[in-house]
Amino acid sequence: MLKKLRLKFVVINMALVTAMLCAIFGLIYHFTRLDLERENLSMMRAVAAFPALGRLDRPDEPAEEVRLPYFVLQVEAGGGVSVLGGGYYDLSDTAFLQELAGQAARAAADFGVLEDYKLRFCRVETPAGERLVFSDISSEQATLEGLARSLAVTGALSFAAFLGLSLLLARWAVKPVERAWRQQQQFVADASHELKTPLAVITTNAELLGGVGEAGPAGRILATARQMRALVEGLLELARADGGGAEAPMQRVDWSALAEEALLPFEPLLFERGLTLTPCIQPGITVRGREGPLRQVLEILLDNAQKYAVPPSAVYLHLARSGRSRCRLMVENRAATLPPEELENIFKRFYRVDKARSRDGSFGLGLPIARQIVSAHRGRIWAESHGERIRFYVELPLA
Repeated sequence: MLKKLRLKFVVINMALVTAMLCAIFGLIYHFTRLDLERENLSMMRAVAAFPALGRLDRPDEPAEEVRLPYFVLQVEAGGGVSVLGGGYYDLSDTAFLQELAGQAARAAADFGVLEDYKLRFCRVETPAGERLVFSDISSEQATLEGLARSLAVTGALSFAAFLGLSLLLARWAVKPVERAWRQQQQFVADASHELKTPLAVITTNAELLGGVGEAGPAGRILATARQMRALVEGLLELARADGGGAEAPMQRVDWSALAEEALLPFEPLLFERGLTLTPCIQPGITVRGREGPLRQVLEILLDNAQKYAVPPSAVYLHLARSGRSRCRLMVENRAATLPPEELENIFKRFYRVDKARSRDGSFGLGLPIARQIVSAHRGRIWAESHGERIRFYVELPLA
């Protein structure tokens, strides 16, 4: 839980940082582009009014005028064009200049960009007639590309720096929660251990008093003590799963053989309730884990099925490979349809769909224990409800 909390903190923090960096860098790029375009258009209008500004000297001549990559065309009354100034381009191709003027004339706005030629045009009305100013935008695009690369590198470095800072902040922010969580775990474990001894004494004395069935006081005491013992054992299981204390090392476990063994004690229980067990187990499925906890997951799911299945019906257990690297266990039984929110809530501690189930020894701890065990084995567990059938799935990585 603490790892998920830290991860959620980091993800939320980095999402905010990423959005902020994208917004800042996007605005920088946008306003830089607008400034370059505005300055370019301003100079183009000045050149349209005074074409001499656009005259370009040769590199080997002293530059006395402003050297600009522009050329100016005068639109004649009949639609023809004449060159008023320019020097960076070959302006002898009249057909080419006429094509440029035609594309600029067809544009809806007085200025725009001809992407095919990397030229920006500006149409200006002067006392001498309409003039078209064309400007090379290659250097402007190169400037924007360089800015984009710089922003990308800066963004990546900033992201890495904020990620490291977020990891440190997540550890610091979760420390109080971690401390309280550890104290709660310790309290549950200690209280459960302390309760086991008096419950054992109560159970033993009730049995000595002849508590057979629930007809007399001794029988009721014995039944209640057994329920309390089941609750205490469930709390201990959760405390061990949460704490992740000294566990046996992970090893190869024959998941198929373990499932077949777990079925044996449940067959008579299901038969007594008018239920039939239909297994379908693919042999040779091996996972890496601990045999005891994995057996407990099977027992929890089968016990859940025999408690809540509606007789007469069948309980199905399927185990097979799922893809190249995982396997999937499914336990299905007939039960009332559950809405999606209930399918998630049943894995919460002490949650019961039927609140009266606590009277028969169900405290809502089985499925949470199963989820803790499956998570410790790098797998996942979930439930689905289809019509009057409910299915529990356990997916584990293959060894």
